[in-house]
Amino acid sequence: MKQAVMLKLGLVLTIIGSLLITGLLNRVSAQTAPTLNVVTTTGMLADAVRNVGQERVTVTALMGPGIDPHLYRASEGDVRRLAQADVIFYNGLLLEARIADVLGRMSDRVTTVAVGEAIDPSLLLTDEVYEEQHDPHIWFDVSLWGHVVDVIGQTLIAKDPDNASFYRSNMEEYLDTLNELHRHVMTQAEKIPPRQRVLITAHDAFGYFGRAYGFSVRGLQGISTEAEAGIRDVQDLATFITEHQIPAIFIESTVPVRNIEAVQAAVLSMGFEVAIGGELYSDAMGSEGTPEGTYVGMVRYNIDTIVTALLRE
Repeated sequence: MKQAVMLKLGLVLTIIGSLLITGLLNRVSAQTAPTLNVVTTTGMLADAVRNVGQERVTVTALMGPGIDPHLYRASEGDVRRLAQADVIFYNGLLLEARIADVLGRMSDRVTTVAVGEAIDPSLLLTDEVYEEQHDPHIWFDVSLWGHVVDVIGQTLIAKDPDNASFYRSNMEEYLDTLNELHRHVMTQAEKIPPRQRVLITAHDAFGYFGRAYGFSVRGLQGISTEAEAGIRDVQDLATFITEHQIPAIFIESTVPVRNIEAVQAAVLSMGFEVAIGGELYSDAMGSEGTPEGTYVGMVRYNIDTIVTALLRE
């Protein structure tokens, strides 16, 4: 009996050892092979690529903290970086509208992937004004962002098939992290009574967030910041806030503060006082080296800021 137990234990240890050795060999192989040069437009995409590719990739994001992708124009240096890339990932869905022609030209010579356009259209939101245009802010639904991570993983595998198991393992691990993050956002959102889940921001970037986590969402500007908000827009939003006694509204890291401050002043002129609940990261993440400089940290910061402000008495 004892001998049988020892044999089974030895078999288990052998299997575990084999798996560990295989994983180590994959890691060593990945470290010694040439890396892929990847260029992304947004920081969110760069962060996803780093999590899936790790030491197998070098990643450059064209748009850093505080940069509005709706208004971004490519520099000469950007064009050079794009031309030298092995893979280019961009959001698509017209998020980077002003550099769309540059990205289009690159697709003839570099593997170029519009991640948003690889998602099943039935999962995408449409613009209330332009029904043929999809909302590009797909990263605000963490479960939807998982589809993007899968697109990134499959692209890296196709580009570097010798390290397929390495990418696949990293992708699965990161998707587990995103599943945990999604549950965290759901739990935090549920702290707010449903009737108080009203999110008002500088532009209409949080539609996917609202759909996924049960918020009614309104923005001063539309889904693109290219359309300027007028006096009528400010007055209409101020009236809504006053009538519904919304306790807090939010500025965004990529949109001028004055837009929301104008709404706050208009609300005050109507006899109600609304607080600015904090700054949310919308079209760009925080500074490198900070928790908000990662996708996970940015999402956690946003939901915690929203919950704190909307529960304020």
